[in-house]
Amino acid sequence: MLSLDISAAKEELVSKWNSAGISQGDTVLIHSNIRRTLVSYRKKGIKLSAEDILDTFIEAVGFDGTLLFPLFNFNFPKDKFFDFNTTPSQMGALTEAARLHHTSVRTGHPIYSFAVIGKKSHLFDNVDNKSGYGADSPFALLRDLDGKIGSLDLEDQNSMTFYHHVEEMEQVDYRYFKDFSGTYVDQNGVESQRTYQLFVRDLERNVLTHVNPAGDMLWENGLYMGDKPKVGHGMRTVRARDMYTFTKGLIDGGKAYGNLYIFGGEA
Repeated sequence: MLSLDISAAKEELVSKWNSAGISQGDTVLIHSNIRRTLVSYRKKGIKLSAEDILDTFIEAVGFDGTLLFPLFNFNFPKDKFFDFNTTPSQMGALTEAARLHHTSVRTGHPIYSFAVIGKKSHLFDNVDNKSGYGADSPFALLRDLDGKIGSLDLEDQNSMTFYHHVEEMEQVDYRYFKDFSGTYVDQNGVESQRTYQLFVRDLERNVLTHVNPAGDMLWENGLYMGDKPKVGHGMRTVRARDMYTFTKGLIDGGKAYGNLYIFGGEA
């Protein structure tokens, strides 16, 4: 009986993701906090796993769909070591389940890598972008594919890294390129010394990421679809191209300050 309950719960979640704008054939980057989802079903006597929830996203996009999950790990600047095959995700249980999925492809940046599952995963195979958010990054490829970005129970501040892709592409003056070097073990187990980049905040100017106001405007402009964090099912989506155009508009219009960043002590 429990297995039937789990099956019904998974079908229900697929329906919820569909209602938030995830459709068959979509390419979707998923940011997630699955705790509230797990707890809500546990209260009904149904014990779901991160792997179960991963299955629901795979079903939601179908055979022709593709999913991206962030495997961000911020130890490389400190430990100066990254192993393509074993360095875990620090972005939660769902992303680690995606990393370990038997069909997933991992991209190569040692700080901002992704697990990619689905029909177009081959396009991300061997993606080894030097800069985390750059023109050759998975963020740019997601935009090229007219993909979507989904966030489950996370505010923009804690999920929507795509803002930084736009900031790098538009070369904002409150961030700059910084190199990070260390030992890199590739997918074949070959060890080498490599250098990668991030377009980081200008700490000398005490720049802080502050993107929730931009997220509010995405809702106001009808670009987000679904539920806000901690409301209903908590899943929302936005088209990557729409988010790019919107964010570029803030930057070009001199409205990045207060909507994308602030200076320390002003929050």
